[in-house]
Amino acid sequence: MISLSQQDGLAMLRIRRPEKANSLTGAMLRQLTEGFDDIAHSDCRAAILTAEGKVFSAGADLDEAQAGLTASPEWERLSARVATMPCLTVAALNGTVAGGAFGMVLACDLRVAVPAANFFYPVMKRGFLPQPSDARRMAALIGAARAKMILMAGARIDAVEALSWGLIDRIAEDPVAVARELAADCLTASSDHVTAIKGLIYQP
Repeated sequence: MISLSQQDGLAMLRIRRPEKANSLTGAMLRQLTEGFDDIAHSDCRAAILTAEGKVFSAGADLDEAQAGLTASPEWERLSARVATMPCLTVAALNGTVAGGAFGMVLACDLRVAVPAANFFYPVMKRGFLPQPSDARRMAALIGAARAKMILMAGARIDAVEALSWGLIDRIAEDPVAVARELAADCLTASSDHVTAIKGLIYQP
């Protein structure tokens, strides 16, 4: 359900469960974390995270959510792994992002989405808590009030509004192609150079 390919310094990690709106199981979360681990220990200078079908991810698999997946530490492990990647990470969002799928997307360096993408995180009405780092990263990216709009008021925002808020960085019919363009400069550099510049940006 998760595929990983690497070529010429670029890694592509793809979620492949379109028949279930790419909803995430515990096993898939672990596979994603392991995939990013493999990328981190390679010579890749950029990584693209995307999915198959018309939805990036509907969040937690419904059956596993009812069995307790929403409280699993695997969500935080995955987003922490993405956030600490030594290379450029770009989320190429082929469709809607919902619920816990936000974690890995927010942890990426850049986000490109198709025009039809929507963004929502319905934890308030479902009685769940968002992952702690998701709330912090969302507020850091778009501000506290807008994070409250999504997490507390249940706002469902489209790609145009997401772009104006700063939740995504580009809108494109082919987000993978744009992600490749954004990664191009990194691919011409050494991995140490990529890591050094990224470290300067995130240095407190």
